[in-house]
Formats: sequence, C-alpha cells, structure tokens
Amino acid sequence: MIVESPTKATKIAGFLGDEYIVESSRGHISDLPTNASSLPAKYKGQPWARLGVDVDHDFEAIYVVPADKKSTITALRNALADADELLLATDGDREGEAIAWHLQRQLKPKVPTRRMVFHEITESAIREALTQLRDLDMDLVDAQETRRILDRLYGFEVSPVLWRKMTKNLSAGRVQSVATRLVVDRERERIAFRTASYWDLDALLDAGADAEPRQFTARVTELGGRRIARGGDFDASGRLTGAQLLQLDENSATAAAAALRTAPHSVRSVEAKPYTRRPYAPFRTTTMQQEAGRKLGFSAQRAMSVAQDLYEGGYITYMRTDSVNLSNSAIGAARDQVRQLFGQQYLPDKPRIYSSKVKNAQEAHEAIRPAGDSFRTPAQTGLSGDAFRLYELIWMRTIASQMADARGETISVRIRADLDQPVRLELATGDRHDAPDALLTASGRTITFHGFLKAYVESVDDGASDDQQSRLPQLVAEQVVEPVEVTPAGHETRPPARYNEPSLVAKLEELEIGRPSTYASIIRTITARDYVFKRGSALVPTWLAFAVTRLLEEHFTQLVDYDFTAELEDTLDEVAKGDAHRVAVLSEFYFGGGDAVGLKALTTELGDIDARKISTFGIGDLDSGLSVRVGRYGTMVEDAEGNRAAVPDDLPPDELTVEKARELLARPMGEERELGLDPETHTPIVARNGRFGPYVTEVFGEDAPKGVKPRTGSLFASMEIDTIDLETALKLLSLPRVVGEIDGETVTAQNGRYGPYLKKGSDSRSLDTEQQIFTITLPEAQALYAQPKRRGRAAAKPPLKELGADPNTGRPMVIKDGRFGPYVTDGEYNATLRRGDDVGTITAERAVELLAEKRAKGPAKKAAKKAPAKKAAAKKSTAKKSTAKKATAKKATAKKATAKKSPGRSGSSAGGS
Repeated sequence: MIVESPTKATKIAGFLGDEYIVESSRGHISDLPTNASSLPAKYKGQPWARLGVDVDHDFEAIYVVPADKKSTITALRNALADADELLLATDGDREGEAIAWHLQRQLKPKVPTRRMVFHEITESAIREALTQLRDLDMDLVDAQETRRILDRLYGFEVSPVLWRKMTKNLSAGRVQSVATRLVVDRERERIAFRTASYWDLDALLDAGADAEPRQFTARVTELGGRRIARGGDFDASGRLTGAQLLQLDENSATAAAAALRTAPHSVRSVEAKPYTRRPYAPFRTTTMQQEAGRKLGFSAQRAMSVAQDLYEGGYITYMRTDSVNLSNSAIGAARDQVRQLFGQQYLPDKPRIYSSKVKNAQEAHEAIRPAGDSFRTPAQTGLSGDAFRLYELIWMRTIASQMADARGETISVRIRADLDQPVRLELATGDRHDAPDALLTASGRTITFHGFLKAYVESVDDGASDDQQSRLPQLVAEQVVEPVEVTPAGHETRPPARYNEPSLVAKLEELEIGRPSTYASIIRTITARDYVFKRGSALVPTWLAFAVTRLLEEHFTQLVDYDFTAELEDTLDEVAKGDAHRVAVLSEFYFGGGDAVGLKALTTELGDIDARKISTFGIGDLDSGLSVRVGRYGTMVEDAEGNRAAVPDDLPPDELTVEKARELLARPMGEERELGLDPETHTPIVARNGRFGPYVTEVFGEDAPKGVKPRTGSLFASMEIDTIDLETALKLLSLPRVVGEIDGETVTAQNGRYGPYLKKGSDSRSLDTEQQIFTITLPEAQALYAQPKRRGRAAAKPPLKELGADPNTGRPMVIKDGRFGPYVTDGEYNATLRRGDDVGTITAERAVELLAEKRAKGPAKKAAKKAPAKKAAAKKSTAKKSTAKKATAKKATAKKATAKKSPGRSGSSAGGS
C-alpha cells in the first residue's frame, strides 16, 4: 500500500499488521521538467521543449522524476518486488488520483493494482476502504493534468513577457495573477476614495422608574421628515447618493441636539418579532481557513499545515473538501455528544442535513470533522498548541451543526419628538431645512434559548455577532419617555478595508476562482513574489503588483478577467466528470477558437509595450507633476524637473500622497553636498543620497584618465548627510584602514554588510562599534585575535522586545536583531520579520504566526552522508487478506485502468486539486 506521507504510512501500518507493507511516496514522484537541465536529451531542440508540453501533438506532457525522488522510486520498487498486490491509497481528490497514476506509471507493477480511497485515518475507515477498491478514475486524472498543463502554459508563456518588460524573477499565474489583481483593485479603490464628513445624533432615554432597564439608547434617524445621512449613504467620491438625505454639519447637529433635549418624546410604535438562528454548516476547506484566521490568527497556509497534521494523525477527516456533508455515523456521534454535554433540550428532533452551495462541489467527500464513529473531546486528544486549538475549533463547529436553533425576540421601537419650535438646520450641502419634529429608533434583541450558540459562535468582520444581545424595556404605543442626554457625534467615511487572508479567500470563493485546496499556496506565492506584503493582518499590494497588473490588464485582458478564470474552473470540472475532453480544452486555451484569441497569439503578437509607461503612475492630479515609477532597481518618486527619491518598501500605495511624495523629494536621489577638496589630490569631495543610502565620493574632472574609478564610502549608521564634514569623509574614503601586521599578515579594519570587523587573511573578528574602525590599535587587535573566536560575528545582543510565551511550545518569544535584520525566536526556531512588520508594533499573534510558518517548513536540510550500498530486504506477507484474494481473482479487471491510459501517454502531476 502506498500513501503520500510517512506519518500516514506509520499510522496505517499500525492498523493492518504484518500482512501489509505500507510505504510512502513522500508526495509527488514525477512532474513536468522545471528547467533545461532536467529535460530529457531526446526532447532538446524541439520548439516546444521549454514548456515541457508538446503543444503540437495533443499536448503530450513530458514527465521526469526529480533527483530527490529517484531513491524513493527505488525503495518502492524493492518493496513491491515480493508483493502480490499493489494498493494506491493516495488522497481521494484529483491531485491524489494523479499521484496514484504517476506511481503506477513509474513502478510498472506486474501484480494487480487497485485504487483505495478513504477520508479519515482510523482503523474502521481503513478496513472499510479495503472492501471498496476500484480502478483509477481517469477522468479525475485528465482534469488534474489539464489544470497542470494550463498552469504551465500560462506561467511559461506570460512570465517571460514580464521579464523582458520589467525585471527578472517575476511570475504570472492563472490564479495568482487574478488574486493579485483583486488586492490591487481594492488599493485602487482606496487611492480614489475621498473622505466625507457627517454628523448624527444619539439619545439616552428614560422609560420611567418601573422599567427594566430604565434607560436605553436610541438614534435620531429623521429630522422634519428627512432621513439623516450615515456612512453608507456616501459614494467613494464623498458625494451623497440620495437627494433627500440630510448631511448634518457640526453646527446643525449641535442645534438639533439642544432642541431635542427639551422636547417631549413619545413611543409611536413597538414591533416585536421572533428571532430564530439555524446552526452553521460543518467546515469545508475555505470556511475553516476563514474561521482559523479570524478566531486563531492563523494564515491560510498555517491552517492547512496544522489540519494536514491532524488528518495524518487520525484526528480529523480529509481537510481538502468543498462538501458540508456528514456521514450517518458522524451525525450520530455529534448528536450523542450534544446529548451528553448539553442535554436533550439542545438536540433537535431530526438530524440536520446540509447541502453545499458551492458550484460543482465534490459531494462524495465529507465535511471537515473529528475522525471516527465517536468523537474525542479536545481534552481527550492529548493535543497541544496549534493542533489543539484547530481541533477544538473543528470539533465545536461539528457539534454545533447538530444542535437546536437559537431562539429569541427582536424588538423595533419608533419614537417621535415634537420640538418646541422648528429648528433651522444649515446643512453641509449648503441647503437649509426647518425641522419641527424628529424620529428616533431603537432596536433590541434578547436570546431566550441559546441552542447551538452555546457551543459555537461564528466570527464576523463587521456588524454584530449572532450571540450579541441588547435589551430594551417593555414599551407601549403613546408611552412618554424622557430625554436624559442627546449627543451629536461627528464621523468621517472610511475607505474600503484591505483584504486580509480570510476575506481574500472568501472573495476568491465568491468569484468561483481556483480551488479551495489552492488558496493557501496562492497567497503564499503572491507574498513571496513581492506583489503583496502584510501590514498587521492586511494584505497590501506593492507598486510592482500595480505595474504587473496593469500590463496584464492591457495586453492579456482575458487572462486576468474574473469571469473568464471562473469559467475555466467550470471547464475543469466538466473534464473531471467526463463531459469535456482535455485536448479540446487545452487547444482552445492555447491556440484559440472562434472569436477567442489563444495564449500563443497573445504572447507572440504583443505589439509595442511601453515598459516605462506601464510602470509609471501619476500622484494626485495632473498639475502636481508627480509620479511614481517601478524600475529594475526599486520604486522611485519623481517630479517634473527630474528629481527622484526612493519610495520605502513598506509604504502602502494609498499613503503615497502628494504631500508624502514631496517629503521624500525633499532629499532626492542625486542631491549632493560639497564638503571641500582632498588636501592631497585637490579633488572635490561630495556627500550624496543614493539608491543604497547616503555615501561620500570624489568628483573627477572631464580630463580625468579613462578607467579610473572614484573612491566611494558609505556613511555609517550614526552619520547624517547634513552634518558629515570633510575630515570624516576622507576617513571613509581611506577604508579599509591598515592596522598593522600580526604573524606576517596584514590586519585591516573595515565596515561590512554585517557591521564593523577586522580582517587578517581569511580570519575575521567583529568590532563592537563603527568608530573602532578608526581608533583600534595594533595591540588591541592582537589582544582580540589572541582570544578564542566567538561563534558568529558578534556577541549575543539583548532582545529588542519580549512578547510572552508561544502558546504552541510554551517557550518565550522575543524579537532580536540579527545579521539579516530583526527576527522572532522561541529559542528553537527563528523567523525573520517580513516587509510591513515593525519591531515597535508587532503583536504576539503575528509572532506566533511567523514561528508557525517557519516550524511548518521543518528544520533546515543538511547534506546527508552516503551510506554503503545495501540491498533492501523485501518484506513478505505472511497471510492474505480477503480483499487481496478478491483482487487477485479479478486480475483482468484490475488491468483495465492501465489499458485505458497506457503508461507511455501523458498523465497528471502536481497541482491544486
């Protein structure tokens, strides 16, 4: 039996005993070639070879076994040598189906081969799966291969355009480019947004001594029959969207408040409605990622990594699913725990059945739930840290899905205030309005039976949560209430919030772009490519993302169109169901068809692309003369006179205002300050701001010999371009400074990337301060070299910040200053702070997230020592399982999968399920 991971193999082997050999493929064992060196020699020279796909012959894919997988293939062949049956037990999705096909293709088994699928790693699930063996589903394999080839063609054809027109190391992707566009579009909205000011009125009212509660709050919603404008009534340009709305300014709001404080108030109407809230469906992949982000502060990648560990450990069912189904045994287990933990009154009469609202959901899967026919409570699992918290979240959500509705009552009250005399309002719009009366509204909600809310409440980004209550006194029509206070409050509209990981996942799912299992890797990719960085939890696009998105929108419009990308997902689902053919789908995408232009034409008939224009964006209006440009060496702001200044990497695009641009240009690149003449050469010495920071240099005349380069020296961290003098500049230009000789070797003092140091041959020693470069003497240097060399370049520095204990490990987390900048550590793992992370403002939650991502990657790989060649002894079964006998008896049937798609034909590979 072959599964993907060693952890899973060990777990399953414990269930099955000596009659089975359970091995791991350690993920994918073959894929498209990644570069020219991995391409088989017989294909080199072919016009399509760089793609790894023969686009002229039915898009046949070239699959190669990576060097690090060859030993795995050998070990699997050795284990298979004496086996009587091969069970391909990879994950039960398209990707797992493709891995199983690749295993069959590489191993070329001579024994019956069957496909085995399970959705949880428990003994009962594994033994049940052994009774339901099947052949490979070649439609799923075709769908996965189609996806993989689409992604390869997109990336390998479009990315080179970015390299030629912008800079190297950029990438484009079928889904990643659309996700980047979403983040850029949101930032464009923020840049275009114009703030509007408005005022409203809140009242504290008294219902009388007998009321409970006696006082309650209400909001003034109308004055003189016209509704008061609120934040949602303004568009992005700051204009009101309704003609009859009142936009109060401070003076009018203050005048209205004064009039209302003395006006008689009476209840006009009271409306009570029953409140019922049904439980949330069990988790699928995206809802789990979103809730883990909101409740636990997990990134999508961290949530999936922890869920993978829980699945392989047998704690939860398969975590890549878009289904909300629960098996009958799972429903029974959940209902049993509801009865035991909460009582019969929290259990509905009938089990709850959920159906997915996701288009083309794979309903054969289950929702994400605790594994087994009976659920372990979190305390019974023995888990800790991230694993415990995510299991608890999944367990609570599953239990709550089978609980009774929450019930209660909502009340809406309308109150009229008749003013002693009409108040004349001078509105922010410049209009005048006389208001003789006012309308106030108050609303309340009481929950009389919490039902499922007793176990689980879903987090929300905005608005009130489902368990929030606000009580109102019992009021009746015509009842008089007294104003205690009426308070005017000023507000400003706010730009749309940036996406965070949960909200971006939700948006991708709403647009039906990508697959749930791919969202974590998509977000990781756009962050790694410097298209997006994090500020707190918000995803902020870089100017590079703006430039790349603009190029794709203008020259590859279809490829970043939201609808087109979603329709392509539908097409892949059709391939998975056998209703579309892979070659036809790939041919239309690449070569085009009908009115559609194919990818090949788009990338070969580009026309003129003005790279400078694509990468340049205006700041403010045209009169400002300011622009920001993305270049090969960073992002610069420039004015009409050509003055330039670097834009900080962590400055969000919407914060690069005209004022900020002028502030940066106050010290532009190329600005220089004359310091005087070198007394020996009489060469002018100047201080300048450069792309890599301030520096000093000498300026040669036009008659200087060709090939002679001017001396330069970067300013120390303690120096400023405005205060440096000629004497200090000459010292910098003289570096490295010769200190003397030790043991016949010259010792120099110099400044480097990691700080000041001494150098003697290949032996270096760190200095404590930059000033020591100028002051250290030969005896001091001899004393330093006489000491044992310290580990690392410098002595340990005190922490920059302490953040408390990591909930996953219990170890204290601190921020330290390292060779490559500040990093967070728990004593075992170190994680460098990312762009947008600030030492002063970083939170413990962000530190936990960085450490968890680092921990998920595992320890750094070390070079393995070669062991003497040793023949692997094959482990032979001592008995036959009944399922094995059945498979042997049906040998002809087992070979049908191989007959349907021969190993020589292209198949599927790595990619999203």
